[in-house]
Amino acid sequence: MICKADRKRSRPWLVVLPAILLAGPALGEGRGNLADAREALRRGDGIAAEALLRDALHRGTPAREVAAQMGEAELLQQDFLEAGRWLRPGDFSSSEQAHGYRMLGRLEMMEGDLEAAGKAFDEALRAAPRNAVLWVDIGRLRYLAGDQFAALDAAERALQIEPKEPGALEFRGQLIRDSKGARAALPFFAAALKQAPDNLSILGEYAATLGEAGRARDMLAITRRMIEIDRRDPRAFYLQAVLAARAGKDDLARRLLWRTGDAYRKTPAAMLLTGVLELRVGNVQTAADVLDALWRMQPDNGQVAVLVARALQLDGRHAELVSRFAELARRGDASPYLLEVVGRSYEALERRDEAAFFLDRAAMLKGGLVAALPDSAPLDVLEARWRDAPGEPRRILSLVRQLLAFGHYAKAQSIVAEVRGKFPGSSDVLFLSGDVELMAGNPQAALEHYRRVARIRMSGILMERMVKAELALGQAQSAKSMIVAYFLQHPMDDSASSRIAQFAADRKDWQRAEAVLAFALRQGGNARDPLLLARSALAHVGLGDSKAALAEARKAYRLQPGNAYITRVYGLTLKAAGEEGSSGTMLAKAERLSTATGSTALGQP
Repeated sequence: MICKADRKRSRPWLVVLPAILLAGPALGEGRGNLADAREALRRGDGIAAEALLRDALHRGTPAREVAAQMGEAELLQQDFLEAGRWLRPGDFSSSEQAHGYRMLGRLEMMEGDLEAAGKAFDEALRAAPRNAVLWVDIGRLRYLAGDQFAALDAAERALQIEPKEPGALEFRGQLIRDSKGARAALPFFAAALKQAPDNLSILGEYAATLGEAGRARDMLAITRRMIEIDRRDPRAFYLQAVLAARAGKDDLARRLLWRTGDAYRKTPAAMLLTGVLELRVGNVQTAADVLDALWRMQPDNGQVAVLVARALQLDGRHAELVSRFAELARRGDASPYLLEVVGRSYEALERRDEAAFFLDRAAMLKGGLVAALPDSAPLDVLEARWRDAPGEPRRILSLVRQLLAFGHYAKAQSIVAEVRGKFPGSSDVLFLSGDVELMAGNPQAALEHYRRVARIRMSGILMERMVKAELALGQAQSAKSMIVAYFLQHPMDDSASSRIAQFAADRKDWQRAEAVLAFALRQGGNARDPLLLARSALAHVGLGDSKAALAEARKAYRLQPGNAYITRVYGLTLKAAGEEGSSGTMLAKAERLSTATGSTALGQP
């Protein structure tokens, strides 16, 4: 039996190594092993590289000549302790200085010590200032540290040094995907694969990006290629599980996820996918357990909070849901989906007025409106907390949210400017700056901040904010062009589909509105999105198809009967279908709901 401390040494190469050692040292063969080890490292085979390097040591190669490569081999095997033994002394031969300190930087980054990683990369830069791969590592470090603009500069520097370096192309593709979208990123991953056609990391990124671009068949082909290269690699099966889940093939998705073994079991993305799949097949308790564990790992992840709440709702635990999530939903940064779930549970508890508050606010946020609700703590307490830890995002958000809720715009602007001065390269701080300016009535200043954020990370939420700023400036055509451009890059994002349909409806272009909404409703779980269904119902009314309109409006109303906008749409479709009595009842209810919350939600449809 192998004890725990010795498990690391029980590796496949040990079966072969005794025979190699029995052959005895041979002059010059150690350096040949170093070259072979480099090739093994290039392939990502840390086990083979380690065997070759240990043989080189046995044949007389000095330890300082193999230290950098041995450290990399251990990193590939996720053995950080052993990697540190080779890398942390910094005892590298002159020719291996850059490589050794780069690997040390990677180790420190993987272990979360970003300051130590930066120092190691500085040492590597002194040895090799024009190393493209090193600049990629520096870029990833800067991104992790929250300085996204500096990360972008590093990626560009790497490609200036070596335009065909596959790692640099991969990193640039990832940044392009964040900022411009999946389709814009695809050429970078394709170019990287031309240089390294069997690189599993690049293949995985390419496959994931194809999926985001809506090219499911191409994504599947790439994952099959990954399995051909290495049937043990779990990422291909994970990506196939994601693809199956998007197509609604939940049983297949679960089987594929099982094939990843323990590789992703405790990773947030796989836990999220597991939770969603278990919810879909009705294993509510299992889903709740997995999602609760994930939420403990990521307490600021709003998407996970929504799913935990959804699991409680499906399990009929409405009182518990309201107890756990109502305060979170009252926060100014709550997602519209969490608001919907909390609102529906209030409905189930027959607390209609409270339900209407949450559901109408959800509709407002889905329409791109920016608002803030006060925090429970007094302003002076929130400011003191922030001063104690000025770099902690949650404390900044709580303080700024409270200031905005009470109309203290100048103070909010001053604090955000102070934070921006400390973290000039943070896209998160710029996003917050845009929100402050937008709520303060300065859409032009808000738009400038948002555009800077878009250089790093474009999202549906940011797109909605930019649309609101453009419309406030009277630039409707610019807003429409931006939404279309976003949709072309993010075809799987229903927020863009919904917005395009809204603009088409404003022009009475019902055919385009219906086509775009039909596409959106076919994606993922959108078939039960009440807002999309309501807008689709209006499009069908415009086309004169009252039967289809009524079916969709009724479905939307059943999903969210306490929402003023959806209730109004239902009333209009009943009227179009000739059901005047029922229509009047629904329209009257919509008016009461609007009056109760002081809001007309998305306005008159």
